[in-house]
Parts: sequence; structure tokens; C-alpha cells
Amino acid sequence: MMRRARIATFAFFGLNGFVLGMWVVHIPVIEQRAGLDHATFGLLLLLLGGGAFAGMQVAGPLTDRFGPHRVVPLSAVLCTTALILPGLATNGFALGAALLALGLGNGCLDVSMNAHAVEVEHAYGRTIMSAFHAVWSVGGFLAALVGARTLTWGWSPVTTFAVATGSTLLIAAAATPALLRKVPKPAEERQKQRKRTPSRIWWLAVIAFLLMLAEGVANDWSVLHLSTVLGAPEATAAFAYGCFAAAMTIGRLLTDPVAQRFGPVAIVRYGSVIATAGILTASLTTSIPVALVGWTLFGIGLSGAVPQLFSAAGHADRDNAGANVSRVAGLGYLGILAGPAVVGPMTHLMPLNYTFLLIAVFCVVAVATAGLLSPATPASASPGTRPSPPEHQEAGTRRP
Repeated sequence: MMRRARIATFAFFGLNGFVLGMWVVHIPVIEQRAGLDHATFGLLLLLLGGGAFAGMQVAGPLTDRFGPHRVVPLSAVLCTTALILPGLATNGFALGAALLALGLGNGCLDVSMNAHAVEVEHAYGRTIMSAFHAVWSVGGFLAALVGARTLTWGWSPVTTFAVATGSTLLIAAAATPALLRKVPKPAEERQKQRKRTPSRIWWLAVIAFLLMLAEGVANDWSVLHLSTVLGAPEATAAFAYGCFAAAMTIGRLLTDPVAQRFGPVAIVRYGSVIATAGILTASLTTSIPVALVGWTLFGIGLSGAVPQLFSAAGHADRDNAGANVSRVAGLGYLGILAGPAVVGPMTHLMPLNYTFLLIAVFCVVAVATAGLLSPATPASASPGTRPSPPEHQEAGTRRP
């Protein structure tokens, strides 16, 4: 049963990454079809982010109330069917509405599937969260391959999105029966237990904001860094993001055993140290190969941190896991959106590579605050219960 639940969780993470990847691959075609310039299109992308943030805040409480096994499939349907809408848009207004709907579905699925991942991780009694996020990256990579092939075949975005939607709906339908059935507490009991979000959750959200802002900078500026600052050819410059993305995926696949052994505090603290070294290397070097090494180190360092933050938020209070994850994921997502807004204006004052020094400062802050992942008073397991995941332990300690 647990193995099936874990595979089902992998399926929804991969599905989500695939849907967003299909959208990204078709951005140039959709922008041209809608007749938009880059500036207008950039503003419309804010609707995608705004919809995602709203979806996260809605899905969190709904997940706690009805259980992730109900919210995850509905969110998957909303996310996958909304993918068709940008392909149908022929003007800015239609595309804005489509992106708002796609963002809403993505936000709902993001929070609910992470809340379900917390339940699966708790049942396993060991750290498995990073692997789920790695599969999300794999889904995006597969979307890039499929999207590139359908574009060479001359398929329209509507056709490709329709086929992708049908395929992902079949995957969601097959995976849904294997989701864990979490029985929510009665409404009266939940009302009595309702309380303000703990300050620790907000601090975890701040760390997520800083580290996901750093991730957003790599997404948006790594290729431009190599091409405009170091003068790399376009084909070579593309390897900057490629190295970063590959390092993120591989790092997440390898993080869980390390987190199990040393604890989540070590993952965030020493991962942020590596990320700091990577971004400093990339920003200060004049060598293209060394810059690629820097972006690779940056990806390795960031790879395991965010999954540990989501996991820590979910395990802090499993009855309110959805709401807590929505706080951390929501603020973190705003961080990704803030990347261009933070770095762009700074380039009017200094070269692009020097703006990355601010990102290094953010990583240093994560190093200093990583201890917040370890609760002040770890919950003691009752006799006969499975041990809780290592989010409740100091780094380097063993569970009884």
C-alpha cells in the first residue's frame, strides 16, 4: 500500500512538472500568436504567478479540511485542463485569463501534492521528500523533449496541449486510487484547534523566499550572464542554465539518504554554503568554463534545501499541514517571481555579474538561519508508533 502511495505521489509531481514544462516550451509560439511584445508578455506572466499564489492559499485549508486524497486529483484536473487555454488565446486579454487559470491550477496542485507527500513521508518514517521534487524536474525535462519534437512536426500549441492534457488526465486517474486516505478531524475539533500560523512557519517561509529567489535568478539570468558578461556564443551560454538544472535534478535525487543521515538542518546549512561558493565563483570569474562550474555548484547547493523546508512545514503540525505548506510554498513562489524584479533594476547601477553578490548574501542568511528547521521541542513518539521523519531532529542525531 505504501509503495503504491509513493508511486502515485511521484506521478502527480511528474505530471505537474510536465504541464508547466509544456507551457514553457511553447512560450515563443504563444507570444507570437497573441501578437504581444516582450514587455506586455512579461506583465501577463505576473498573472500566472498571482494565480499560483492564490491557488496555494485556497488549496492549503481545503487540503486540511477534506484531505489531500480529495484535493490532489481535483487540482490535477484543473491544472491539466487549464493548459489548453493559453494555446487558444489570440490576444492579450484571453492569454491573461488563461494564465490566471493555469496559475490557479498549478498553485492548488503544488500545495496539495506536497501535503500528501508529507503524509507518505510520515508513514515511511524516513526522508523521501527530495525525490518527489526531483521527479517534478524530470517531468519538465520530458516536456522539453516532447515539446521540441511536436514543434518540429508542425503541431499547433492547441493540438500539443490537448494531447498532453488527455495523457496527464489518464495518469492522474490511474494514480488517484493509490493516494493515502487521510481522515480529517471533525469540524468542531478543528475549530477548537484553529490557531494563528506559528512564527516558525513564517521564518521557514522567509528562508524559502530567499532560496527560491536565488533559484529564480538562475532561471532568468544565468544564460544572459554568460552571453552578455563573458561573451559566450548563444549555444554555449545555454549550458549555464543546463548545468544548473541538471545539478538541481541530480542533487534532489541524491539528497534523501544524506538528509536521513545528517538531518535537514545540515542539508539547508551546508547546501547554502555550496550555493554561496557557486554563485560567487560564477559572478567573479572571467572564464566561461569556470562560470559553468559555478552555476553547477549553485544548483547542487540549492537542490535539497526547498524540499526540506516544505517537509518541515508539513510535519510541524500534520493536522494543518496544507495551510503550513501553503505559507512556505506561497512565499517561496513569490521569491521566484521576484528574481527578475530584484536583479533587473540593479543592472542599471552595476554589471549583471555583480548583482549576484546580493544573492550570495541571501544564501549566507540561509546558512545562519538553517537551525530553524529543527523544532525547539521535538515531539516524542508514542510506544508502538512509527518514528517521525528527521525534520524533528537535530542534524546528525539518530532516532530511537
